[in-house]
Amino acid sequence: MMDTVTIDRAEYDRLTEAVNELEDLRAYDRAMARLEAGEDELIPAEAAARLLSGESPVRVYRELRGLTQQQLSDASNVNRVQIADIEVGRKQGSISTVKRLAEALNVAVDDLV
Repeated sequence: MMDTVTIDRAEYDRLTEAVNELEDLRAYDRAMARLEAGEDELIPAEAAARLLSGESPVRVYRELRGLTQQQLSDASNVNRVQIADIEVGRKQGSISTVKRLAEALNVAVDDLV
């Protein structure tokens, strides 16, 4: 036998919104726990959209970190012109170069390729 309950539409909408908000809060808590455990870095939606649109990951992460090309050059020991070439897509950079950039940006090499 199935029990049914009738509630007005406004109450149903309020409960549905509360469930959605609770799911969002739980997802946030899971993401924060992963971040605190050193598993993930949260990036702003704008940065994620730039990455998904194909923009240079080096540029996106450099700007996210608030660095100029020269500051990244100093931190990574990679020539500033080479960084500019990578950001505009003229060059890809060697494995060694990408590794130094990743270390300076505090990201995984996979995040830059």
